[in-house]
Amino acid sequence: MRGQLILADGSRFAGKLLFETRAVGEAVFNTGMTGYQEVLTDPSYCGQIVTMTYPLIGNYGVAGIFEQARQSFVQGFVVSELCGDPCNWQNEGTLTNYLKERNIPCIYGVDTRAVTKVLRTNGAMKGIIVPEGLAEAEIAQLLQTELPTDTVLQVTTPEIYHMGTEGPHIAVLDYGIKRNILQSMAAAGFKLTILPAQTTAEEVLALQPDGVFLSNGPGDPKEVPFAIETIRQLIGKKPIFGICLGHQLLALALGGDTYKLKFGHRGSNHPVKDLQTGRVYITSQNHGYAVDERSLDGKDLVVTHRAVNDGTVEGIRHRSLPVFSVQYHPEAAPGPDDSVYLFEQFLSIIRGRDNAQNNQPA
Repeated sequence: MRGQLILADGSRFAGKLLFETRAVGEAVFNTGMTGYQEVLTDPSYCGQIVTMTYPLIGNYGVAGIFEQARQSFVQGFVVSELCGDPCNWQNEGTLTNYLKERNIPCIYGVDTRAVTKVLRTNGAMKGIIVPEGLAEAEIAQLLQTELPTDTVLQVTTPEIYHMGTEGPHIAVLDYGIKRNILQSMAAAGFKLTILPAQTTAEEVLALQPDGVFLSNGPGDPKEVPFAIETIRQLIGKKPIFGICLGHQLLALALGGDTYKLKFGHRGSNHPVKDLQTGRVYITSQNHGYAVDERSLDGKDLVVTHRAVNDGTVEGIRHRSLPVFSVQYHPEAAPGPDDSVYLFEQFLSIIRGRDNAQNNQPA
């Protein structure tokens, strides 16, 4: 069946629908060459129509080990060539069947390079996937659909659960965390309690954790005021490490500000410079907002990492408190594992703090 991807600026792109469907979401693009299943199950894409810039998608199939959440939260998937005959020793099925079984709207045979150029020029915007020949009145109505603002509440865990058995106890505030982040933390030596996003500071402190982790997640950080307030109340009471949305929420809780990027950072190949060492890391990213560096003046904060491509803030650290964050995902799902050291750094901060407390004179 023929279909169209239509953007809010009037741009239209023809393709084939995997099945008859209609979808509405924020149209964005991802520059990763691999990791399409991780993209589809990354909760940070909640409410979005994702265009993959790499032309061949589905060539290594799908497998359960690549799943990053209990379900997919994407609104739609846009690809150039959809491979129906994958080859990979881990393959458990085709991406085509995966999309159909999970009712994920997909349009393929699309000029994804043209889509990406429009989004880079005009910015991320509302988009719809519809069958060819749909009445213009219905298209207009779909384009007027309000996009959700409660995406964090859609993707967070509905109940508390645990991972890891030994090591410092970390309270993980789940704003849309990927499974591989939790697995990486458990492998680094943490015992984890994963909490719903709306957990209060009092409830977190009642667990007597050794530290607090603020996860990745979707949407505008300013639309999660309850999380900002919780973090504000935890600052100074426990060591805190935030990533992605958690990084933005931490900056807001510390008195900083955030703003919407023109087209965001989404992919597994984004270079970030560590300003302390001068080393450049290749990172996995998925966000549409950034921390305003000017808003950090006078907040006792240091910018620790910066995006090589556009100079935006990619990491901050408090000068006197055990509090730090990065804008990217420090694990490889998908992407390189260059930044796994950040989990070890968090572990060192917690152990160093414990040792310092134990060595205090009576």
